[in-house]
Amino acid sequence: MQLEKFYYDNKIVKMFAYATIFWGIIGMLAGLWVAIDLYYPTANLGLPYTTFGRMRPVHTNAVIFAFVGNGIFMGVYYSLQRLCKARMFSDTLSKLHFWGWQLIIAFGALTLLSGYTTGKEYAELEWPLDIAIAVVWIIFGINMFGTIIKRRESHLYVAIWFYIATWVTVAMLHIVNSFEIPFSFIKSYSWYAGVQDALVQWWYGHNAVAFFLTTPYLGVMYYFLPKAANRPIYSYRLSIIHFWALIFLYIWAGPHHLLYTALPDWAQSLGTVFSVMLLLPSWGGMLNGLFTLRGAWDKVREDPVLKFMVVAVTCYGMATFEGPMLSLKNVNAISHFTDWTIAHVHIGALGWNGFLTFGVLYWLIPRIFNTPLYSKKLATTHFWIGTIGIVLYAVPLYWAGFTQALMWKQFTPDGHLKYQFLETVTHILPMYITRSIGGTLYLIGAFLMVYNLWKTVAAGQLVANEAAEAPALPKVIETHSKQYWHRWIEARPIQMLIFSLIAVAIGGIIEMVPTFLVKSNVPTIASVKPYTPLELQGRDIYVREGCYLCHSQMIRPFRDEVARYGEYSKAGEFVYDHPFQWGSKRTGPDLARIGGKYPDSWHFNHMLDPRSMSPGSIMPAYTWLFDNKIDTSLTPAKIRAMQTLGVPYPEGYDKQANKDLEAQAKSIKETLKKDKIDISSNAEIVALIAYLQRVGTDIKAQSTANNATAITNNNN
Repeated sequence: MQLEKFYYDNKIVKMFAYATIFWGIIGMLAGLWVAIDLYYPTANLGLPYTTFGRMRPVHTNAVIFAFVGNGIFMGVYYSLQRLCKARMFSDTLSKLHFWGWQLIIAFGALTLLSGYTTGKEYAELEWPLDIAIAVVWIIFGINMFGTIIKRRESHLYVAIWFYIATWVTVAMLHIVNSFEIPFSFIKSYSWYAGVQDALVQWWYGHNAVAFFLTTPYLGVMYYFLPKAANRPIYSYRLSIIHFWALIFLYIWAGPHHLLYTALPDWAQSLGTVFSVMLLLPSWGGMLNGLFTLRGAWDKVREDPVLKFMVVAVTCYGMATFEGPMLSLKNVNAISHFTDWTIAHVHIGALGWNGFLTFGVLYWLIPRIFNTPLYSKKLATTHFWIGTIGIVLYAVPLYWAGFTQALMWKQFTPDGHLKYQFLETVTHILPMYITRSIGGTLYLIGAFLMVYNLWKTVAAGQLVANEAAEAPALPKVIETHSKQYWHRWIEARPIQMLIFSLIAVAIGGIIEMVPTFLVKSNVPTIASVKPYTPLELQGRDIYVREGCYLCHSQMIRPFRDEVARYGEYSKAGEFVYDHPFQWGSKRTGPDLARIGGKYPDSWHFNHMLDPRSMSPGSIMPAYTWLFDNKIDTSLTPAKIRAMQTLGVPYPEGYDKQANKDLEAQAKSIKETLKKDKIDISSNAEIVALIAYLQRVGTDIKAQSTANNATAITNNNN
């Protein structure tokens, strides 16, 4: 059989490896900054760009899409060429993919710091960047499938299955969740509202974790772990079960982020059931990875690469055990909105994604530079510092989460809440400080890796085009009547793509279509009205500053929450909320019933100096809101966008909206003046006050009307 000579492209692998390291350091630095912000709010230096609300999306996007994203592409571009015995389909597409992705990350960071955000977690980038992501993702897909199609190996190894499922599912998630109506060259409103927006967002958000942070890294694990151990994967059959069960079940689990909320109960129950079932395929993958190392534990003790990989796979198992447990309603009632969830997420991020990336970098860089790793001892030191960092990061957050839940729910013997919300914040500040110490250790370990790899690169020379040879793939792939079904699909990438799409689309369709089409799932409330133009402007400022990252707007039907915040939330309250603002963490109290609770002057002073109104508060001062002016030039466009989304403003209202805005702003100015506060009526703080004073008042009006009717009926 004649062999064909070809060359693997290691240059693109090197580029993605360098980007992984660079953005990893940036993302971790941003994470450490926001961790410090939580107990030292003046760490933002009085600037709008460095508050927790703006920095936190930069941290999450940098870690997820920059660090892990480049890590995925590094692993795919290295392993895919060797599994297919073919160079990447197009060097030009490889470069377009690389530079396009880096530009998206850079512009994403700049826009988020500037306050341009959709307000949807893990999907904060605005519409121009959403389009750019889709274009670059398609370029990646063409390059990947072009390589698979021109391969010289008939069998598609398990890693490629996960790469295919990742590509098609991320494309589906991104497109569906990114439907939005632009009202300026860089800003938009979500196409969905309230309950429906929450369902779509967490269908996306949970599965961004599943199909960006998990499935591609499972593909990386299936390739690099056996390579590093020099052993075959433990079980081929288990890998088949792991793959198909995982991608089918994962897509249903998003509603477990919305338990006890205004989402219909049937959708919550589906999320819980499928989340619990996810434990089996997830642990199947973990055991497949760990059992691959059976008989090789002496090598694990000596090899830092395998040390990183073993802890990574173990953290994957821990996170995928804890996830289903947190999806049980009785557990979620305690964990949701607390730091327990943050600890859970970081076991996956720091342990699974971080450590597997470090292990791959330590294995891969010496090979493409044709030189030994500079120092195994230094890599081992990195391993132990990083491991201690994970423990010091996660354990205090678990403790903080349990403490929050217990303090929130405690009542005195006479039936009153035992703790004010602020007491629950100040009590856990030592845990926040310890968490930042753990994060610092983890970051120090990453810097050790940078030095170790820099010295490794300096001692070697990049093998930019690595020579290889293999026989050509036969034009007709042989099949037999008794051939195992999976062998058939493993030779056909397009069929694998189609079947994967079907598997991942079923759950989303079944959960979302009834929620959108069956009116009883989101019953309307007559008293709920659209936001006034000034309130709409204030809401956009609220979203811009990332307030939803610390404050929820969702009161669950628990005794302690109703006693602390007021009437529990109803689905019909949120029909004009584009995007929804239910939040996922309570660093500050819930704001679902904040409207009318305090006078305008309280909100004014609270935003100017939070500790003057709430001693011990960890909220930063928002001094720029008192100088910035409301951009009324955008008011008509915002109204028209809302009308397009079905918000019932009168026809032609965009032309008179600013008049109503000015009238309401002057009213708030006069109210503040009575409390000896003088502020321009077009200051942004005035719009924010208008929004905060409106939140939750529609349902209060409804409750008041119902009570009045009941009293009248009783009197009659």
